[in-house]
Formats: sequence, C-alpha cells, structure tokens
Amino acid sequence: MDISVIFVIGIFLTFGMLLFTGFPVAWVLAGTSVIWTVIGIISVDYFGVDLWFDWGSSLGLIPERIWDLVGSDTLVALPMFIFMGIMLDQSGIAEKLMSNIVKLFGGIRGGHAVTVIVIGMLLAATTGIIGASVVLLGVLSIPVMMKNNYSKELAVGTACATGTLGILIPPSIMLVLMADRLATPDASVGDLFMGALFPGLMLGAMYVTYVLVLAAIKPSVAPASKDHVKVDAALFWEIFKAVIPTLGLILMVLGSIFAGIATPTEASGVGAAGAIILAAINGRLSFKVMQDTVIATTKTASFIFAIFVGATAFSVVLRGLGGDEVIKNALIGLPFGPDGILLTILFVVFLLGFFLDWVEITLIILPLVAPVVQSLGFDVVWFTILFAVCLQTSFLTPPVGFALFYIKGVCPPEIKVSHIYRGVLPFIMLQLVGLALIYYFPKIVTWLPSIAYG
Repeated sequence: MDISVIFVIGIFLTFGMLLFTGFPVAWVLAGTSVIWTVIGIISVDYFGVDLWFDWGSSLGLIPERIWDLVGSDTLVALPMFIFMGIMLDQSGIAEKLMSNIVKLFGGIRGGHAVTVIVIGMLLAATTGIIGASVVLLGVLSIPVMMKNNYSKELAVGTACATGTLGILIPPSIMLVLMADRLATPDASVGDLFMGALFPGLMLGAMYVTYVLVLAAIKPSVAPASKDHVKVDAALFWEIFKAVIPTLGLILMVLGSIFAGIATPTEASGVGAAGAIILAAINGRLSFKVMQDTVIATTKTASFIFAIFVGATAFSVVLRGLGGDEVIKNALIGLPFGPDGILLTILFVVFLLGFFLDWVEITLIILPLVAPVVQSLGFDVVWFTILFAVCLQTSFLTPPVGFALFYIKGVCPPEIKVSHIYRGVLPFIMLQLVGLALIYYFPKIVTWLPSIAYG
C-alpha cells in the first residue's frame, strides 16, 4: 500500500477519534494538523519518506495560508451578511409579516403552515443564519398552529425545515464560503447566488405543495383557521406594506449583485445598512439592539473563522501527505463512470451530514472533490449547488442536526423529540427529491447564470 494512503487514512481516523473527545471542532482540526505535521517531519527526517515536510516549510506554510484566509476580500461579506440577518431578526419584520400574511392564508386548510413557509422564504433571502431563522419561526408559528389544532409533527416540521432554506437561498453564507474554497472564476459568489436562486424557490414551492396536499387528504392535521378575516383590497394593502420593506432589501442586495452594479462584498454592506434602516423604521433600533447584534455577529463570525483556520491547517497538511492524489485516484478508480462518481460523492456527503456540521464538510470535503468533478466534465456551479442542497439535509438529520436542537429549545413542552424527528422526515425526503430534480435537470441551476453572462 502506498505510504500516502496510510497517512490519509491515519489523519482522517485521528480527526474522527478526536471529535468524540468533546473538544470544539476548530481545535480538533488544528490539533490533528499539528500531530500529523510532526509525524510527516519525522517520516522525512528518520525514515526517508518522500514528502515535502520539513520544519521550515511545514510550520511556515500554515501561518501563510491563514494570513491569506483572513485577508480574503470575499470573506469580508461573511460578517456583513451575518449582521444583516441578526439585525433583521431584531427589527420586528417577521412578526409583522406573520400577523398580516396569516390573514390571507389562514382561511384555507394548511394556511398557517403555508404562511410559515412564505415568511421563511422571505427571511431566507435576507439572512443565512439558520439558528436565528429556525428559532424565530418556531416562536412565532408553533403556538399558533397548535392553538388551531395542527398536528404536532406538521407544525414543528414545517417551522424547522423552512428555517433551513436560508442556507441555500441567496444571500447565503454557505455559498460565500463555498466560493472562497473553490477559488475559481468559474464559480464566483455571484455565480453561486444565481445558481441557487431557483433551487431554493423550488424547495419552498415543494414544501407548500406538500402541506396543501396533506391538508386536503387529511384535514385533521391542518384545519382551516376559524379566526380568518375577509380577504379584500384593504387586506392586500396591509400585506403589501408589510412585505415591501423586505422585498426592497432583497432587491437592493441580490439585484445589485445580479445586475453587476456591486460585488457581493459591497452588496453585503448595503444589506447591513438596509437592515439598520428597517429596524429604525419599525422603532426597534436602540443602543442595546445594536450592541446585542454586534456581539452576536462577532460570536457567529468568530465561530466560523475559527473552524476556517483549523480547516485551512488541516487541508495544508492533508495535501502535504498526498491526500489530493489519494482521493482523486480513489474516486476516479470507482467502477461507476462519471455520473456514478458524482452520485457517490453526494451520498458520502449526505452520510457525513449525520455527524458533521456543514462548515466542516464545506471546508474539508468540497475543495478535495470539486477538482475531480470538474475534471470529469461537470459544470462546477451545478455541482456546487448539488453539494449545497445535499448539505441542507444535515440540519435536519440526527444526531447532529442543529435545526433539531434549535427548534426543541423553543417548542411547547408537549412536543417531544419524537414529534420533531417524525415531523422533519417528510421534508428531508422533499429535499432529496429536489436534489434529484436538480441532478436530472441541470438548467434549474445553470440557466440564470448563463443568461447573466451570455
């Protein structure tokens, strides 16, 4: 067996075992890197193994890569989009949307759940903070749906799954990270934002369809509200006034990117400023709100960048141990053909989502497999969106489905963990159906970027 294969297996086994110690993932990644840097140097100095490792280049390259990381113009957008999302959560926009849109849909079976999905899609286009979206939707919608005799599973599943749309519908912080890791002009942040727009909207539409069909087949799980109001021009005007600020912010951010007026980094600044303005208009802006938003933004961005630093060190050492070639040869050597290799990658990513967060998978796995997929002739934007949709399931799959933990924290006491698991299962299946549709119909992803760039 090639020595590089042994090293690659060893580094992944070390990482996997250290994960169970309970240490933060960022430190596990960094610690694994240090351990295998020392092993690499010893292997070169004392056993004559043909690696590039030595004390100078090995220990010097990691700080150099980390410096490049924190100096990335693309990643400046990350804390700005996080700030925008958190400030919007503080602005009271979601509450206003909920109180108005539910009047429109509340009179139909499943109307409350449809309202949650519509609001979740609007929030997804203004924030990529899944924890905030899931908690906000859960707090606003689950008690109301329970009051209207919705089944526990549908109520909690709808809020939980809809909250995860923000990781896909642009502006998404996951897509910003992916563009930075790919580091190719064929998959810029703008390309990925445009490629993800229709898949995100498609998933939202599939959720709405599922709810309406289920409510029609089993009226008892999602009955119509008895408190709905008359639908007239006055109601539409109230809804319009509630929705237009959010749509205006979406247009400013995504419209400026898609039209080529602003880079994603510049647009993130526009979005952050717009969120402050909306909070002020709603009378929610104060020193305390600004302070809390800045602190929450700093904590979230620091968490992601800490993992980024650890993953960068991990990737440098893995490549030094021959990991790129080992993984490339292993994938190309599969007896499945190009499509089989692609599906194998997606299946492995789906399984990893049961145990790892999307940040680790994006930072470690995507840079390793994307060049292989591109060498097989697949469109890199299309593959990245497939990868992103597959990762979206990681928020809902136990035991490390973070959206499940978020929603449990705000559920009424009568909703048990078993209700949450059963509630999200249909939405996981819908996500996989959406993944299959994107695989069989690549134009869902590639059409908008092709129109934009000819």
